[in-house]
Amino acid sequence: QVRLAESGGDSVQTGGSLTLSCTASGYTYSTNCMGWFRQAPGKEREGVATIYLPSSSTGYSDSVKGRFTISQDKVVNTVYLQMNGLKPEDTAMYYCAADRVVESVICNNYHPFHAWGHGTQVTVSS
Repeated sequence: QVRLAESGGDSVQTGGSLTLSCTASGYTYSTNCMGWFRQAPGKEREGVATIYLPSSSTGYSDSVKGRFTISQDKVVNTVYLQMNGLKPEDTAMYYCAADRVVESVICNNYHPFHAWGHGTQVTVSS
């Protein structure tokens, strides 16, 4: 199975930037779709961004489109989430997820990912 480790969470002020990292280990060959999700206290988990690894095709939720960028470094099996223009409503625990899908269109925020990391906390203060 694939193991995921997130890092990069921190406390920043409104308008600040952060880059989250998610490094995959183990059976990484079984993974071709990865995503970032977030969950704030008292709220449901929300899909933020996804990337289909073979083509680097990406998708974003409307709430982060234009501010966040998901990318990958295949050499180090790491997916990044560059977050700019952070807002207090971005405050949440951010989780990395991974799975194998049969085609790129299935790699999206609604896909039921099977592998999850433990999360990294992002706090944005006003």
